[in-house]
Amino acid sequence: MINQLSWKIGGQQGEGVESTDRIFSTALNRLGYYLYGYRHFSSRIKGGHTNNKIRISTAPIRAISDDLDILVAFDQESIDLNAHELRSGGVIVADAKFKPAVPEGLNVQLFAVPITAIAEELGTSLYKNMVASGASWALLGLPLEVFNKAVEEEYGRKGAIVVEKNIEAVRRGSQFVLEQAGGPLSAFQLEPADGVQKLFMIGNDAMALGALTAGCRIMSAYPITPASEIMEYLIKQLPKFGGTVVQTEDEIAAATMAIGSNYAGVRAMTASAGPGLSLMMEAIGLAGMTETPLVIVDTQRGGPSTGLPTKQEQSDLNAMVYGTHGEIPKIVIAPSSIEDCFYDMIEAFNLAEKYQCPVIVMTDLQLSLGKQSCAVLDYDRIVIDRGRLVRDVPELETHGQFKRYEFTENGISPRVLPGEKGGLHHVTGVEHDEVGRPSESAINRQRMMDKRLGKLKSLEIRKAVVADAPYEEPDVLIIGMGSTGGTIDQARIKLEQEGWKTNHLTIRQIHPFPTAQVKRYTERAKQIIVLENNATGQLADQLKLNVDCRSKLTSMTKYDGTPFLPQEVYSKSKELVLNGNLQRVPQ
Repeated sequence: MINQLSWKIGGQQGEGVESTDRIFSTALNRLGYYLYGYRHFSSRIKGGHTNNKIRISTAPIRAISDDLDILVAFDQESIDLNAHELRSGGVIVADAKFKPAVPEGLNVQLFAVPITAIAEELGTSLYKNMVASGASWALLGLPLEVFNKAVEEEYGRKGAIVVEKNIEAVRRGSQFVLEQAGGPLSAFQLEPADGVQKLFMIGNDAMALGALTAGCRIMSAYPITPASEIMEYLIKQLPKFGGTVVQTEDEIAAATMAIGSNYAGVRAMTASAGPGLSLMMEAIGLAGMTETPLVIVDTQRGGPSTGLPTKQEQSDLNAMVYGTHGEIPKIVIAPSSIEDCFYDMIEAFNLAEKYQCPVIVMTDLQLSLGKQSCAVLDYDRIVIDRGRLVRDVPELETHGQFKRYEFTENGISPRVLPGEKGGLHHVTGVEHDEVGRPSESAINRQRMMDKRLGKLKSLEIRKAVVADAPYEEPDVLIIGMGSTGGTIDQARIKLEQEGWKTNHLTIRQIHPFPTAQVKRYTERAKQIIVLENNATGQLADQLKLNVDCRSKLTSMTKYDGTPFLPQEVYSKSKELVLNGNLQRVPQ
């Protein structure tokens, strides 16, 4: 028996690939397996090749696999584009309708199943995704009743007849392939899962749930890939808690509406991708100048312009850190797991109100849309911090105004909500004095700038960096952000097996940069690799700027729209270590 397996389904967009993957993975999750998914899809509603890949394991995983065990193909294109990933002895389950052909040189088994024909016998070709699912599920020797339960959950709202037809499609697909194969394939039998309950969700859903749990009650946003699922989740959930989602005419309106809502005292947010973030820049500056809390999620995708809207990239870092005109306090944090996506959203709202500034939560397409297993969330960890919010304003002198922007030792001024007795003050985007009145005084200007920029000197973020650093003087320190963490860990396993000493650092606080925390690890490393999905090495530049490590730093970039594979990281890391003429750890 094996402890992990990789499964992929491919076809044309709109052909049922997504629903097939969803039911297949849901059934596996019910059995207690750990899962990690990756979606490759086109930037259109229907048509164009799409595929979903799932890695299944009896142990926690946070990376896609280098190879593939089973490929389910609805067309020849899916075989042509994906069969090269199959390991020797792998399996292709394909629709016999298109007379599938295996590329030369591949040692794989082909099962040509009359997927469309069986579906049409049941009344419509729409059932073909369940025929294909049943066939591949059967080869694994897993219990059909678990899969059928997932089918019931997926199609139950459509009525008993639809459910029965889909279950019959699963049965017929299973029966056909088992007769062809002579039973389940022994080489693909998974060890039993641990049976421990796990959540299975995409990062966007986790962030939306985190926002809801944090007390967010307004989301203003404009739909955009790969952020739209946050909006879609909250459209369904916020009204249950007295909140609402407003679809604005553009991202400019989305950001300014969120600022207005936060000013009024309601926790509000917006979410977008790179193009939308560009439009929000002036509003982000307004939030910084008026010291109004603002939470923004940027789900990075391929750029610039429309770029690759459905592909992986991490190229917005510079825009998030430097994009606004002028200088304002700003916090940028980067979740690195599904659990982080949930907890970091709660922290983002707390930070925004504590420091009265914009907070940008930076994810990437793989983390936002890749469906993954995660531990059951611990709601006892949740703490709500609304910062220096004044409820009872001391009585002021006649005609006096509230010092909303009062000079304080830590730079954080008292904040009051509109309508609070004694809280009258002025709000403007121009430079202002302590009560908000416009001021062009040179002395006031400098004091206000120092006050605003000084707020983050006391910044406290949960896990600014996450380190797996067993060695005092590692041969190589691999640094990453966002979704790259699991891939790095997977690559390190091979390096460790060959005797190389490796440490791993994930940077979660992007700005202000956690120089002291990072320096503790970079100083001890002989070589440093910075891994990121962009062309110019933006995270590497942050290290060069903030940490004295330029002489031993190598930037490993990938910007073709696909995530790093563990083998790629392993090969490049090994190359660096060998070029450095470093010695292995004695075996």
